Amino acid sequence: MTSSDPSAAYTDLGLELSRLVGVATAKSVAKALEITTVGEMLHQFPRRYLARGDLTDLNQLPLDEEVTILARVVGLSTRYMQTRKGTISDVVITDNSGRPSALKISFFNGFKAKKELQPGVLAMFSGKVTLYGGNKSLTNPGYVLLPDDELAEHEVEVQAAKPVPIYPATAKFPSWKTEDVIEALLPALDLARVPDPVPPKFAARERLIPLWEAYELIHRPTSMEDFPRARKRFRYQEALALQTSLAQKRFEAVHQDATGRPLRPGGLLDAFDAQLPYTLTTGQREIGEVIAAEIAAGHPMHRLLQGEVGSGKTVIALRAMLQVVDAGGQAAFLAPTEVLAAQHLRSIAALLGGLGSGPLLGGPHATTLTLLAGSLTAVARKKAMLAAASGEAGIVIGTHALLSENVQFADLGLIVVDEQHRFGVEQRDALRSKAHKPAHLLVMTATPIPRTVAMTVFGDLEVSELTELPAGRAPITTHVAPLAEHPGWEKRVWARTREEVDAGHQVYVVCPKIGDDPDSVIEPAEIRGGEARPMAGVLDVVEYLRTVPALTGTRIQALHGRLDTGDKQETMAEFTAGNIDVLVSTTVIEVGVDVHNATLMVILDADRFGMSQLHQLRGRVGRGGHPGTCLLVTSLEPGHPSRKRLAAVEATIDGFVLAREDLELRREGDILGARQSGGRTGLRMLSVLRDGELIERARADATEIVAADPGLEFHPALKLEIETYVTEKNEAFLERG
Repeated sequence: MTSSDPSAAYTDLGLELSRLVGVATAKSVAKALEITTVGEMLHQFPRRYLARGDLTDLNQLPLDEEVTILARVVGLSTRYMQTRKGTISDVVITDNSGRPSALKISFFNGFKAKKELQPGVLAMFSGKVTLYGGNKSLTNPGYVLLPDDELAEHEVEVQAAKPVPIYPATAKFPSWKTEDVIEALLPALDLARVPDPVPPKFAARERLIPLWEAYELIHRPTSMEDFPRARKRFRYQEALALQTSLAQKRFEAVHQDATGRPLRPGGLLDAFDAQLPYTLTTGQREIGEVIAAEIAAGHPMHRLLQGEVGSGKTVIALRAMLQVVDAGGQAAFLAPTEVLAAQHLRSIAALLGGLGSGPLLGGPHATTLTLLAGSLTAVARKKAMLAAASGEAGIVIGTHALLSENVQFADLGLIVVDEQHRFGVEQRDALRSKAHKPAHLLVMTATPIPRTVAMTVFGDLEVSELTELPAGRAPITTHVAPLAEHPGWEKRVWARTREEVDAGHQVYVVCPKIGDDPDSVIEPAEIRGGEARPMAGVLDVVEYLRTVPALTGTRIQALHGRLDTGDKQETMAEFTAGNIDVLVSTTVIEVGVDVHNATLMVILDADRFGMSQLHQLRGRVGRGGHPGTCLLVTSLEPGHPSRKRLAAVEATIDGFVLAREDLELRREGDILGARQSGGRTGLRMLSVLRDGELIERARADATEIVAADPGLEFHPALKLEIETYVTEKNEAFLERG
């Protein structure tokens, strides 16, 4: 499509939604879905479709999730409440399977429901599945009656053939409300004039239906064969827009000027390699060579280095930093917390030995390491800032304090970001802006990411993977301790803890919250028979463990985010030195903490953590040549969805296998950081797991388009698609990972 195409002038999609559906409706949509324009509403696609003859399998509904179900009413009974005024109407439904329904629907003072939900009625219900009295239930769900046998015979046949679209829903804005808005919107639009963002040659190769037809079939399919063709079109269209946006970022980076930092024979890097007490793995050598070549080039490196906990990423990063220092530049190492920044300072200093004993005194084999963190005293902070600004410090390690406007560098050549998912693009750019020319960028993550996820989430970065562990890393064994079936196993967990301490080793006990404070972040409680299940908190667990007979005489200490930085660092140093036997902690020890004598990790309420987080946590043990053990303690009953996640973590120590399992077991948006209910939620139609080959084709197509037309002057519809739907919210989603 060229800029002279008259359809490019179609502007209705940019209109405020209120212009076409009225102010009241637009306000309710904006409040519930955060949608304000016609185009955003048009792109609020159904998640799935129900055939009217295929009622929802009621025994497969997930707990604690918003669901929309199609069911037939087979009975209704109303009773008076015993403890207060009013009635409860219990609706009995069926999915035609012949099995007793595992779902109970109740309405409190549901006079309308009592009147409308008579036996035989076909209805759609929307609400959150909870567990009450041991049964799955929907309480006061939204519902809508579906046309059924009251229609004329011909209309019945037509209606029966039409799939029911199920849109993303919120508690106050169920699927059918979105459907009503869409039904009002479509007749007011001239869909044939909506400019097509997909170039004709790619549309032909992919065999995509016309855009106007795709809009109709995605929202108003007449049969179950219609919407897959529309989905195919929008999947590719979305992939092309995302990948083109990322291709533009890569193109811009490649065409920026950067100061090349070539290798210098006989410098710090050579001295460091000569004193390394072990041989680099093949992967470390190969990736190191790639990074060295990119840092030496005249345009900025943008590389993501991912690898398992303990795979040797820090050594690769340090070698890159030394190459830059050798070439007269400085390197900044950005860590997510002060505890980790201090830990990195200690580990990098230990790796450097005499090469980091600085300050620079003109000798060829020393450089200054400087820590810059918010908790430093005014004098120490001023000294660190001066070392960075003057160029005295070759390597500056810090937290968000490095992003402060008054922090300057003499010649910033390389930025290393530890754990990308904790830093957004704005923070990355704030640090890069401190360089006279764009600095080289190396992002490290120990959270394994499947290839297609990396291509989408980190599409502006080139990706390197470390897949082998260095020699000396001991295996980690993981076991689930299910207290629901075996309550006596709790005693065995603490007996096992004592065994490790008696053997001269140390133990982590990880809790999902700090405890005894109303402000700590608590996930929604699981509901069991109307009772909230409390979570283990660090402060309570420390007090409890000091009363456990098996742990009498052991040195138990707490570590959590509410301690001031000095206390956190002192506690971590004491644990590292072996002066604490059992460290009870929140996830502040998730990344970067390296205590070789720690051999056992007990994770309480392990079901409260994500799979990648559990994998990260257990990587803290088995680091000193001793075998590591991780116990995942849970009180959840068998069959709960979260138990599947724990079983998956127990079954493999391969982080890449787990990352794929994570995508399969929980909703894709969760792992990618997108919201799931309504609104503009990252990926609309695309699945990074299912659509890997399509994403790769779209990436190649996007690279071709941008190479010939970087500003998309000859692809105005694609440019408009990116500007409109690769929104700031989605940009943040892409960068967050």
